[in-house]
Amino acid sequence: MMLLATYDLKQYTFTRRVVIEEGAVNHAFPVLTLNARFASAPDELLTSYVHEQIHWHLRDRQAQQQAAIADLRRMYPGAPVGLPQGAENEYSTYGHLITCYLEILAARDLLGGDRASAAIANKGNYTWIYATVLRDEKKIATVVDRHGLRLK
Repeated sequence: MMLLATYDLKQYTFTRRVVIEEGAVNHAFPVLTLNARFASAPDELLTSYVHEQIHWHLRDRQAQQQAAIADLRRMYPGAPVGLPQGAENEYSTYGHLITCYLEILAARDLLGGDRASAAIANKGNYTWIYATVLRDEKKIATVVDRHGLRLK
């Protein structure tokens, strides 16, 4: 994968088993899988790779993530469920506020502000989640920090 040669992804890599598959829906478990369509969009591939890796990071911090999700439920009652605005269920929508926040920080670190913003804007899914993270970044950072969920 060209990304591994271009970027230092050590701090963003939590599993080394990665599959790139035509027509796949990006997912983290049981094996991190990315859709082949991103091969022609390296910034989107990078942010998708980091996004799915962050799920592995959070999986190892389930108690902290559950406590953070409880805070986020109180902060954002009635968050949308289902694509394109939210995730597949309520728990996942709130969890993705954390994942997408950490993804945005990583994207800025790796790509710089402008390219990171463009890559996030091209996502197409989790529209409410990304918009909420960008609008309320400081509030979400406080929750992430309170529960020790940062990557570094």
